[in-house]
Amino acid sequence: MAWKEKEIEKLYYSIGEVAAMLDVNTSLIRYWEREFDLLSPKKNANGDRFFTKEDIEITKLIYYLVREKGYTLEGAKSRLKTDIELTKKKFKLIERLKKIRGFLEELKEQVG
Repeated sequence: MAWKEKEIEKLYYSIGEVAAMLDVNTSLIRYWEREFDLLSPKKNANGDRFFTKEDIEITKLIYYLVREKGYTLEGAKSRLKTDIELTKKKFKLIERLKKIRGFLEELKEQVG
């Protein structure tokens, strides 16, 4: 998995924390926020962004489509507008399969 697995435990995360989860720059997340209507974290009076669990999931979905699947931004936007539920299901399935693979690789190292 390209990003660091971290369980979402808090109500709000800073843009720096989200960037660290995905191992990307904060500027990329701000850019995606301007490009994708679905991504709209809350902002305080100072303009600091606060990401909810749903915002983080959408950010991961954008990362998956653009960085892992190779979609263009327009292609990713179109995919999210036309069939976001199916895309979410596929993404979650792939996440689970990657976790299982990681577990099996760890098990193989311990046994062998």
